[in-house]
Amino acid sequence: MMKKDERKTWKNWAHTSESTPENIFYPTSIEDVCKLVKEASKQNKRIRVVGAGHSFTSLVQTSEWLVSLDQLSGIESINEEECYATVLGGTRLFQIGEELGKLGYAQENLGDVNVQSIAGAISTGTHGTGVAFGNISTQVVELVLVTGSGEILTISEESNPTYFKACLVSLGLLGIIVKVTIKIIPCPIYEYKSRKIEFTELEQQLEQLIKSNRHFEFYLFPYSDLVQVKTMNIIEQKPQRMALHHFKNLLLENYLFFIFSETCRIYPKSSRFFSRMSAKGVGTSTKRANSYQLFATPRLVRFREMEYCIPLENLKPAMEKVRECIVTKKHEVHFPIECRTVKADDIWISPSYQRDSAYIAFHMYKGMPYEEYFHDMESIMQEFDGRPHWAKMHTRTKEDLLTLYPKLSDFLAVREKLDPERIFMNHYLNELFKVERVGHPPR
Repeated sequence: MMKKDERKTWKNWAHTSESTPENIFYPTSIEDVCKLVKEASKQNKRIRVVGAGHSFTSLVQTSEWLVSLDQLSGIESINEEECYATVLGGTRLFQIGEELGKLGYAQENLGDVNVQSIAGAISTGTHGTGVAFGNISTQVVELVLVTGSGEILTISEESNPTYFKACLVSLGLLGIIVKVTIKIIPCPIYEYKSRKIEFTELEQQLEQLIKSNRHFEFYLFPYSDLVQVKTMNIIEQKPQRMALHHFKNLLLENYLFFIFSETCRIYPKSSRFFSRMSAKGVGTSTKRANSYQLFATPRLVRFREMEYCIPLENLKPAMEKVRECIVTKKHEVHFPIECRTVKADDIWISPSYQRDSAYIAFHMYKGMPYEEYFHDMESIMQEFDGRPHWAKMHTRTKEDLLTLYPKLSDFLAVREKLDPERIFMNHYLNELFKVERVGHPPR
């Protein structure tokens, strides 16, 4: 039976968005979702769908109907011959990893957070790192969507292909993703390595590090010349037990960093000191484990985040300018800057559309002023043809986005076809895309 909460306040993970929906629904079947959409149309209500609430923007915020897919969860089937898995839309990424792992399979790539639902991760263009791999949406073979009319639509390269590239990153604007079929691979054993190097060494080795590692990322520390480098590559050895690794992640990357962060919040001028201390504290470590056990790291320290996707060839000059700006402007920031790589794709509003990309993520601890820092970093990202990550904070307008995304107009035309009544819109998305037209009064 479908559960319903009335007038319950909802907050996203970062506490950057909060609202009190009229109702929160928890459908347990695809049929429930269809009924909800049809009833919303009848009552002239808007719907937004939430997974883990891990977007930093107001993508989900609504005062009308909020739908959680938490009860529409689980792996429905696995096709071992074709290496596909079909999962329900509310299934969290960590659940997929654990369940596939038991059967000897895995997703080919994941991000550094695994609490998102598969539908949410697809909808916002969630990505990992590795220049040979696209974002998570590129793993999708087929998806089942409940459109604005309550119709069930199966979408793939063979079925309704004109919608496929629009639906793979859609921000929940085209319908509710209730089921997804994704490519899977035999579960690899990875060797994970972390070490610190000098920034000048990173500059010299950057191209080689990107090309020679299956998965590679690095962290720049404000006011420090030390850089943390992380790599993951497949090995033919048995996995290690991961209990100690997870304990260290919790202790060092969460509890100790929380103490650092609280000190910086109370004494902002200490940010430079703690950033340098964090950089010096990076040790050399090696781990062997299943892929899903290594991709993600627990995130207990809350923060604000802005992330931009730039052409891969712009990575080196962009990071030089970022480092220079932080020092020149004396920004009080202690969070490291995360840099990753993603393969080009052909998904219409994917930030990696038609270009191999570098993603650069900027963070500020919750409770510390972030506006000036994010403004300056965003200006630099603009200089290097940056596209914003849809789930992260940014200030781009529709005019900016039309220039950055060549297929955005086509995407909005598909939105009009699949949801002409704008059931899946909210104030934030309407302000971002300005979808009102003559003859279509605001809902």
